[in-house]
Amino acid sequence: MPVTMNRLIIPDLRLKFAEKTWADTFQLVRRCMEKSRDESSSREPLERSLEKLQEESNVCTINTTKLRLEIIAKQQGMSFHFAEATCYLSADLFYVEVLLLPCGEVEEVKVVPHGESPVPSESLLQLLRSKNFAAFSLKLQGLFAQYNIPGDNEMKLKLLASLQCLGKDLRKISHLPREQKYSDPEMDLINNGRIGDLIMGKEDCPFTIRFFIPLTNGTNTLVSDLNPVVQAAQVTVVVSDVTHKLQMASVVPQPPQLDPQGYPVFVPLNEVPNEMLPACFLLKLQPAMPVMPSFVKKLSQITDVTVADVDLQWAPLPTLLMRDSLSANSSWEMTCESEMIFTVPLPGGVMHSYIFPGAAWDVPAHRGAVVDSVPFTHPGHVPALLELLRHQCTINTLLRSCFTFHCASPGSVCGLHFEVLPESDSSFSVTFQPPDADSLGVLLVNVPKPHQITCSLFGANARDPSINEYLSSVIMSCMSIPETMRMLYNKLEDITSAPLSSSCSATTEAENDHSAPSSTAVATTSRASATFSQSAAMPKDGFSVSDSARSAMTVAKSESILEINQSPSASSYPPPLVDTFQHKVGNSQQAQLI
Repeated sequence: MPVTMNRLIIPDLRLKFAEKTWADTFQLVRRCMEKSRDESSSREPLERSLEKLQEESNVCTINTTKLRLEIIAKQQGMSFHFAEATCYLSADLFYVEVLLLPCGEVEEVKVVPHGESPVPSESLLQLLRSKNFAAFSLKLQGLFAQYNIPGDNEMKLKLLASLQCLGKDLRKISHLPREQKYSDPEMDLINNGRIGDLIMGKEDCPFTIRFFIPLTNGTNTLVSDLNPVVQAAQVTVVVSDVTHKLQMASVVPQPPQLDPQGYPVFVPLNEVPNEMLPACFLLKLQPAMPVMPSFVKKLSQITDVTVADVDLQWAPLPTLLMRDSLSANSSWEMTCESEMIFTVPLPGGVMHSYIFPGAAWDVPAHRGAVVDSVPFTHPGHVPALLELLRHQCTINTLLRSCFTFHCASPGSVCGLHFEVLPESDSSFSVTFQPPDADSLGVLLVNVPKPHQITCSLFGANARDPSINEYLSSVIMSCMSIPETMRMLYNKLEDITSAPLSSSCSATTEAENDHSAPSSTAVATTSRASATFSQSAAMPKDGFSVSDSARSAMTVAKSESILEINQSPSASSYPPPLVDTFQHKVGNSQQAQLI
């Protein structure tokens, strides 16, 4: 009997001792934090100590769970108190109730916005029951950011009321009828919805809009390799140096209406309750995204609120995209400051090399800045802002497809090389050497709208007028430059290997006739190729490109731009350096290829 009693008592004593030890340690570190009155002294070491203790503690009692929640509340800048087995994590405009059982398990979690009734939160409950305190803290951080409105109490309540009116109007707009572009309903809602995928109405979720996700038909391994995430924006309200007229009631008529162009109709702001407040609404981009200067200007033109560029650091767009995709590979960035070279493996053992010349991209028109927020003042701004952001996302996705985490396998040889050059703020060209040809080919990729991508092939003996339509459908399907170039190369190989018919001979004769306007780009590219071949024979130490070759390529690409994109925002840049791909590959062997 005594032995049995000891077996029962000893584990219980160990549990109580462990609980007391962890509780005393937590309390000691917490008191140290509370006694630190000097604002200049760093509290980070103490916070890290609490986090470490929290991770190491496996004891689950009401005290240890309470202490963990207290630590999380303090980390988020929230107050904490405990009464009758319930923890309260409080901010100015909301608080979270966590009801605990005597054993330390969580029985219920509720979120209580200011002036509203408590709402049970199943997602927060499951996170705490699974002891996923890190995810719980992250979700709480999103809620705190949602309701962290600066100002005095009167200002906070006014801005919260205006934000709630905005949310209701955006929900009305999201329910308006529209044309469906994609077969997948969720994909269509995110990429095509006027307000994207609006997440609100659940008090445990921040007011968020998901508005872009890269399309893939399942064959594009490159996009999946980069772990694409849904581009989203959290909607909140912030104070500003300039006063703006903000809504204090709905500006969408009931029932909602569309104008002849398909845009929502709004009641004039002067005809509904409104306030002049030193604040504006904000789309907090998640994650922050690289944006070109012309797009930053267009964002401000939509809202009449300037996107602050004080903290924006401008850099060539491919550099920002590369840092975003391969942030861990900082040593690679230092070795390729002026010219970025990526080796991309494709199905079937094919290897592509993509070159981004620094001289062409490092000009004002083709630099970019990482933007993390976009201010606005009216719900009517949101659809136009989202379309512009989607447009930039589409361009970014195409350029990112030339980057990869894969390394070239030992002994592999990259036989296909491509040079990517900017043409305008919405188009770029890919120069390559077609199979069994001495001339260069140029594929112009134009993105006039977020849902439209067109390809135009120049040179490369492209006699089939349907090839442009074929390439446009391919790139829309896979959203990948390497995949599109692989399909193009296969197509050209098929054309090259096919026996020449009499009609082809006739076409060739017609193309040789310099009076035929349709052969201008092909003939110009061929002349560039001839000069290109002559310069390729020069020694490496004296390697250069003749002015005629550089001029010929510039003319060919200029004709491409004029035919496809007459955008006034197209800007000039230094003439493209038409080096031999063999020379570039020789240099790239000294660099670290991705």
